[in-house]
Amino acid sequence: MTLNWKIGGLLLGLVFFAAVLLVKPIGVSTQFVILDGIIADLANPDLVTQTDEGYTSTNAYLAKSGGKYAKSVANPLNYSFVFVIAMVVGGFVSVMLRGGLDTAEKTMPALWRANFGDSAAKRNIAVFIGGFIVLYGARLAGGCTSGHMMSGMMQTSLSGYIFALGAFAAAVPVAMLLYKKEA
Repeated sequence: MTLNWKIGGLLLGLVFFAAVLLVKPIGVSTQFVILDGIIADLANPDLVTQTDEGYTSTNAYLAKSGGKYAKSVANPLNYSFVFVIAMVVGGFVSVMLRGGLDTAEKTMPALWRANFGDSAAKRNIAVFIGGFIVLYGARLAGGCTSGHMMSGMMQTSLSGYIFALGAFAAAVPVAMLLYKKEA
C-alpha cells in the first residue's frame, strides 16, 4: 500500500494548514531540548521551579523566553511534545498498514546496503553522526526544517523560502554523490 506522492503532499499540506489554523505553526526540534530537560529534571528536581511569575530554571536555555521552555519541561503533555510523540506513533502505524517491513529492511535499507555494504556498525555510526549534525544545525538555526521550511513557506515567510532553497541546494548534490547505486 504505497501512497501517491500527490495525495501525500496534499494531505501533508492540509495537516500543516490545520495546525497553523487551530494551534500554531509546526516545529519539532525544540522538543528534543524539552525531552532533555525532562530527563535532567528527573535527575535534578531543582532544575525547573515554579515561581509566582511562572516557571524558571537554573539552566539558562530553559529559563529564556520568560521560562517558556521550563514550563514545557514541567508540563510535558502540551501540544508540541504530544505532536512529536504522535509523529513516531503515526510512522509506526503507517508501516503496519503497509504490511510491516521485511527482516532485511528492518536491519538496513536496501539503498544503504547497495551503496555502503551491510556493516551494521558503519550504518549506526553514520546515522548517529548525521542525526547529531542535523539536530545541532537545527538548534544553531533556531529551528528545524519543519519550522523553517514547511511552516515558514506556508506562512509565505521569505526566510522559509531561502532556507528551502539552501536545503535542497545542499541535499540534492550530496544525495547524488552518496547514493550513486540504486537498490
